[in-house]
Amino acid sequence: MVRYSPLHSVPSREQTLHALYEAAELEHCLMCTYLYAAFSLKSSIDEGLTSTQLDAVTRWRQSILQVATEEMGHLMAVWNITVALGGAPRVGRSNFPLDPGYLPAGVVVKLAPFNMATLQHFVYLERPAGSTEPDGDGFAPEHVFVRGVAGPRLTPMGMDYETVGAFYEKLSNALRLLAEAHGESGAMCGDASLQLSSEDVALPGTKRVICLKTALAAFDAIVTQGEGAQQNTADSHYQKFAAIRTEYQQLLAEDPSFVPAFPAATNPVLRRPPRPEGRVWLEDEQAIATVDLANSAYGLMQRLLAYTYAVPSQDPDKAVSLDLAIGLMHALTPLAERAARLPAGPSNPTCHAGVSFITLRDASALPPGPGARRFFRERFQQLAEAAERLRESDDARAIKAASILSRLAQRAEQGFDLSRPPPWSTAAMTPPSTPAPANAPATTTQDGIERVEGEKLAILFEAKRCIHSRFCVTGAPQVFLANVQGPWIHPDAMDAERLVDIAHACPSGAIRYQRRDGRPDESAPPVNLASTREAGPYAFRGDLRIDGAFAGYRVTLCRCGASKNKPFCDGSHHDAGFTATGEPPTGTSTDTLAVRDGPLHIDPQLNGPLKVRGNLEIISGTGRVVARITSAFLCRCGHSQNKPFCDGSHAKVGFVADGA
Repeated sequence: MVRYSPLHSVPSREQTLHALYEAAELEHCLMCTYLYAAFSLKSSIDEGLTSTQLDAVTRWRQSILQVATEEMGHLMAVWNITVALGGAPRVGRSNFPLDPGYLPAGVVVKLAPFNMATLQHFVYLERPAGSTEPDGDGFAPEHVFVRGVAGPRLTPMGMDYETVGAFYEKLSNALRLLAEAHGESGAMCGDASLQLSSEDVALPGTKRVICLKTALAAFDAIVTQGEGAQQNTADSHYQKFAAIRTEYQQLLAEDPSFVPAFPAATNPVLRRPPRPEGRVWLEDEQAIATVDLANSAYGLMQRLLAYTYAVPSQDPDKAVSLDLAIGLMHALTPLAERAARLPAGPSNPTCHAGVSFITLRDASALPPGPGARRFFRERFQQLAEAAERLRESDDARAIKAASILSRLAQRAEQGFDLSRPPPWSTAAMTPPSTPAPANAPATTTQDGIERVEGEKLAILFEAKRCIHSRFCVTGAPQVFLANVQGPWIHPDAMDAERLVDIAHACPSGAIRYQRRDGRPDESAPPVNLASTREAGPYAFRGDLRIDGAFAGYRVTLCRCGASKNKPFCDGSHHDAGFTATGEPPTGTSTDTLAVRDGPLHIDPQLNGPLKVRGNLEIISGTGRVVARITSAFLCRCGHSQNKPFCDGSHAKVGFVADGA
């Protein structure tokens, strides 16, 4: 964007997109710098902290990570506006440290460990208009320069701004002018199905931009929550950083030797730089291997996010790409923390390493289709193999990253299926029913599933899914013998059709069957349902996929957060004293769905909620409709104040659970 004269008062779409690209890069850069500082923080008394200091540092880390998460939400809002204008999101950015002129002289962005100077720099970046906050020591601009130009230009050019809030104010004015010049529908001409919303990702404020009003609301939300918020705006990024600064100063006054973070390198690089000033070249082999893997995960995350915006909402690749991208962020975290604890090398003996967030030369979306899916599968496999080599170090963080990347590689293999029919079709996901050989033993156990052969039915029992609802032992006591030694399932002791009904009543899917009389096996119900059991789990019925794998037609999933067999319920809600109504209030989304069945995808999020996609009716324990949805995030930490839906409480309570 440029300064506009009366003869050139309306910005072109190209100039507006150019400004949005800068906004995306700015949000992206801020997110990385906040993450870098958070990853450098210490995390145990063994690392030189007292218990009081550790409590404080743990809170700071959570607060900074929350700010970084909100920056990701801001980034997606900018991407959505870009798509609304007919553009493709700017996913990449310049590498750290940024060259002069890339941003205004007063906006210095570089990777630095957490300390008082870095924290003051964060306060300065998030300061409201009119603030007298100084920048942190060591963050003065390399050169003082002016980016703006005096006259109109066709060529998109950068503009100067004192604060990020002022930048977004100019962007808002540019959108208004564009809408006045072309009409609202002419300005907002992009395909809304390419955008992301709260139905796709659990980031506050992520909404589709469909008109000028929603675009301006997105900009306003960015400013109110983050950069440029008013000085007294509660819970803004400025206030969060200022609160950390106050507590940091108090702890330093009590103990001047207090050092909350490791001395991670300022602007680490993986190769000897042609311009060494302000950079630290990593030489330690373990540090190089760790940062190399972290950077590769980060680069793949960028490609997946770009691909997510290249496919419409009805394309299953969109959800798979987004889930994998979020999973990579969880894999990057332990790697980045490990890097901050490793030496940089002999040339820089006083500092540690750090993840350098190297960006790809071109992070634009791959062409959608089989080629992209093959690329992602290959790349995940490469990252998983590299992570396995890091396991040899016997470092807990390296082992954790390897486990996450291994699961993600498996998920990529399942989700990016190169064959047809695709993995989201029933034919591809449902395993075939094959009768046992005639001479098979009466009872076999494989992968934790006990199989008992009868004349007309084979009964399957999976103990780890059983929640002891007792429909089996009370409905068919002659088939399911309680409290006996030896064989306890006798399929031929009851009429086959009545036994089928008993199996269908099992809410957890622990009891299943396969027909041996030529009649059809169990099929998906006509309506996908999720029931909230009083002070207990979710009971799902449908054509179920958990983490992309077929999971049968009945399952009970933990919603108290205490199960030792997550995501499945194991009855721990009884011992945990979990209290949650089975009769949540009826919501606003209760209109009957056009389609009520079909595959129902349930993807537990790492340390977060259950992400549910597909046609679903959520009902109370008595069968009353609570909501009809096609996507939602359901609480599984037990702490949401908006049950059954997630409200972000898992982050506040430190909920820990495996997931994508």
